[in-house]
Amino acid sequence: MNDIVTKALQHNGLVAAFALIGLIMWVSVVLSRRLTFGRVHGSAIAIVIGLVLAWVGGTVTGGQKGLADLALFSGIGLMGGAMLRDFAIVATAFEVQATEARKAGMIGAVALLLGTVLPFIVGAAVAWAFGYRDAVSMTTIGAGAVTYIVGPVTGAALGASSDVMALSIATGLIKAIIVMVATPASARLLALDNPRSAMVFGGLAGTVSGVTAGLAATDRRLVPYGALTATFHTGLGCLLGPSLLFFCVRALVA
Repeated sequence: MNDIVTKALQHNGLVAAFALIGLIMWVSVVLSRRLTFGRVHGSAIAIVIGLVLAWVGGTVTGGQKGLADLALFSGIGLMGGAMLRDFAIVATAFEVQATEARKAGMIGAVALLLGTVLPFIVGAAVAWAFGYRDAVSMTTIGAGAVTYIVGPVTGAALGASSDVMALSIATGLIKAIIVMVATPASARLLALDNPRSAMVFGGLAGTVSGVTAGLAATDRRLVPYGALTATFHTGLGCLLGPSLLFFCVRALVA
């Protein structure tokens, strides 16, 4: 019987992945209600559980894809891959109401710019503090602080070394995780209760995955608005990183 179940799960990896994620979400919601009395949203707890399981999977198999390295859970690699992720992000745009999006106005544009430049400055400064004094490395790591997508895109354009590009990705991932977990806890403080504030937040936070997951844990109706500006944020970073921002850094460290 066990062999039949195992083979069925292996041959239907994507279905097994959805079942596993559903189980994790159910457990997370129960933990949220009973341990935190709803103060920490179930989605935030699910994110932490997912990170722990990814670490366990990577440790057990010695691979680089977490649980997806186990044949039984190989479907998670497809479910969490770029194809379905990008499809989900694009699909959220269809829920945006143009009248609400216009309300962000100039403050949304300013938030978008600040959300790109300020993390870059922090990332580049940290890179300099840890001994990366050349313009290419500082720009690549600074771009990683914008998002983990902007980092490698910038590094590839500038010819950064593989270790620097890996650091830029790690920087962006840490930022995404912080945004995912912290958004539900700080939603009241940030007044994340309307489309306009969600768009401003998406522009400032930047990371699409972090903003989307964080807003989903706060109020899923706000996800399309936050994801909209966060997606623009990634595009803006990819444009500015290897061009204007790099020239600014090179002028300062030359």
